[in-house]
Amino acid sequence: MDKDDKDTGVTIRLAQDPEADALLGRSPLAALVGMLLDQQVPMEWAFSGPRTIARRLGADDLDAHAIAAYDPEAFAALLSEKPAVHRYPGSMAKRVQQLCAYLVEHYGGDASAVWAGADTGAELLGRLKALPGFGEQKAQIFLALLGKRFGVRPRGWREAAGGYGPANVYRSAADITGPESLAKVRAHKQEAKAAAKAAAKSPAASAAASPAKAPTKTPGRAKGAS
Repeated sequence: MDKDDKDTGVTIRLAQDPEADALLGRSPLAALVGMLLDQQVPMEWAFSGPRTIARRLGADDLDAHAIAAYDPEAFAALLSEKPAVHRYPGSMAKRVQQLCAYLVEHYGGDASAVWAGADTGAELLGRLKALPGFGEQKAQIFLALLGKRFGVRPRGWREAAGGYGPANVYRSAADITGPESLAKVRAHKQEAKAAAKAAAKSPAASAAASPAKAPTKTPGRAKGAS
């Protein structure tokens, strides 16, 4: 994120809520936490999470040092308050604290330092994959989000983001600019799930899933037997 983006914020429409989206646009840590929460719940719910956490902490933004040092049981309870921050608030509270602890240890608590100074998309992807809770797919989606919405574009960022990098596609959070694009991304995800389900039911998939039978040995004459 360049200096102007950090100072004035950027326009984000992931939570579909003005206050929550404004926080995502101005806070690198909020954006990372929102991406972390984006699993097994609707996207708007996940990306509203950082604003909910900040409000319950009595703050205007998230602080990695404060969250990492928070009592784990109390933090889990904070995320579990109704309405809960996530479908699985206890496990996600643990992941959020692990992420913040990693940022404190490796980046001085500054989330934007994860992408600051990354010379290539591959380097940035490696940094993102090293974050707790960020696998290959989540790291690629966030890399695409940084490039498309935050202006963080190291050399080769589109290629490093894989299928989420191209322009004019609707595949992930990186492609959402409003309700219309959100609906397109949601439709794409539903189609992908349906295709994966159909593939899993195919005869070829069933055969591959079936355990192979061990070949039957035919007893032979023992060596040297008469």
